[in-house]
Formats: sequence, C-alpha cells, structure tokens
Amino acid sequence: MEATARLTASDALRPRRLLRKSPIQFSSADPEGLWGDVLGFRRLGGRFRASRRLVSILAWTFIAIPIQALLLVLPGRANVAFGQVYFRVLCWLIGLKVRVVGEASRQAPVLFVSNHSSWLDVLALGTTLDACFVAKSEVGQWPLIRTVARLGRTLFVSRTRTATKGEAGVIRERMGQGDSVILFPEGTTSDGGRVLPFRSAFLSVADHARQVQPVSVVFDRLGGLPACRRDRPLFAWYGDTDIFTHFWRLARHPGGRATIVLHDPVDPADYPDRKALAAACSEVIARACATMRQNRPVVPLRAPLPRIPA
Repeated sequence: MEATARLTASDALRPRRLLRKSPIQFSSADPEGLWGDVLGFRRLGGRFRASRRLVSILAWTFIAIPIQALLLVLPGRANVAFGQVYFRVLCWLIGLKVRVVGEASRQAPVLFVSNHSSWLDVLALGTTLDACFVAKSEVGQWPLIRTVARLGRTLFVSRTRTATKGEAGVIRERMGQGDSVILFPEGTTSDGGRVLPFRSAFLSVADHARQVQPVSVVFDRLGGLPACRRDRPLFAWYGDTDIFTHFWRLARHPGGRATIVLHDPVDPADYPDRKALAAACSEVIARACATMRQNRPVVPLRAPLPRIPA
C-alpha cells in the first residue's frame, strides 16, 4: 500500500531551508554608477572625457602662467583682462556654459557678495566679474592651484576670528587701489541645496566699497537638461571630498551650465551695521537661488532696506 503524503497546516507554514547560502548582491545606482546623470554616461566614455579635459586644462594652465606673470609686472590692467580670458577658456574646456542675468556695477570698487557651493563658482564668476577673489588660506597651500590663484591676485584670508581684523585691512588696501573684490560670506561651501547663513564679519570691509552687489550662482543644467536634486552633488564640492576626486567625478559627465544673477547693487551706508547688510544680501541671494533650483525664470532682486522704527 502506497503512503500518501499529506501536509498539515503547521507543515505548510514552516519555512523551507534556503538553498542560497549567501544573500543576493545588488549593484548600487549612485552617481558613481551607470545612472549618474540625466543622460546616463558610459564608464569608458566618461573616463576618456575626463582624461581629455584634465590634459587640456593642465596644458592651458601651463601656457597661461608665464603670460600672466609677465602681465602682472607690466603697467595697466591687461592682467585683469587676461585673467577673464583664462577662466573663459577653462569653462570651455570643462564644458561649463555661463549664463548671466543682470548687469555688474561699474562703480568700482564694488564688493560682490555671492553664495558658494563649489570651486566651479570661481570659474563662472571669473569669466563675468572684473574683480579679485578672497579665498581661504588653505588654498594658498595647494600645488598648482596656489600658483594660479596668486597670479590671479587672489587674497588669502584665515577663517579664525583672531586674524580677521588684520586681513580685513589687506582687503581694504586692495579696494583702496580701485580693485573690486568677490567675497563668499558663508565661509565655506554648501551642498548646493541651500544658502548657509552669512558671517557678518566678512562684510566689515563694506565701508570701503562704493557699492555692494549681491550675486546668486546656481548650476541649473546638466547635459542640456534641467538639473534635478540628485545632480547637485555632482556640482557641489563640500565635506571632506578632495578637489581632484570631485573634478574627476564631474568631468566624466556631459557639460553643464551655471546661471549667475547680478542683483541690484546697494549702498552700504543705507544699513546701520554689517549684520543688517549681511541679512539683506543673504535674503535676496537665497530667494533667487531657490527660484533657479525650481527651474523657474529669475530676475535680479533689490535687497530690502532696514526698517526704521516710527
């Protein structure tokens, strides 16, 4: 007589033994993988693109260094014009287009106040504004970048409060010579999704500027299409990521676009103190950045004046 196999309710609910001894491994889909941007890039093609851009940038930089060194010795402002040419060629080599909304103030010296999310801000603003940058002192210790920054008349400042007063005097001296200055009052780079609070101590030099002009910078295109939230880490350089790693990750992708909004300049004398000026500039910069991140049309804004109590 054959035995008939019957499953009881408890047997049916009993879990069967897994034949696979190790769990299934899934590949990650992060910006380093195959789905890094809106177009999707191929690993081999991306590496070739990054290598080509790196070699081109190094070649152009080594050509520009002796030219700019000579122009710095000669009288006139030819070194300033060549500095803008240098940045424009860099943007072209890296595939970065720059769109400018508004007009830069010509009443030098001007203190340009901008948000800061990446080293790409320097390239984009360098093509647009006739001004020198204020950078953290650590930049003056980086190989090659240190040389390029010094040839561009960059002012290096420390982030410590004890050194702020002395370095503010250096910035005032440069502005006293008629040079405009580009300042990043956030004191560091953000993740590209917000504007960090401004440090009012950086605006202590505003009393030597004829005008203060807020500037908004957002990277709003990648591969010809609107950049979305997941694309922001490709442009933003923050945290502990070194500059070469960030460049290599970005350079593998198709070109992008930076939109610069030059807001209406203001008279620093219209504000009672530097905190009020910093708050007003931060407000208009943040509003314009939020508008551009939503891929909406943007126009230059006017910084609000302080309210006078009745």
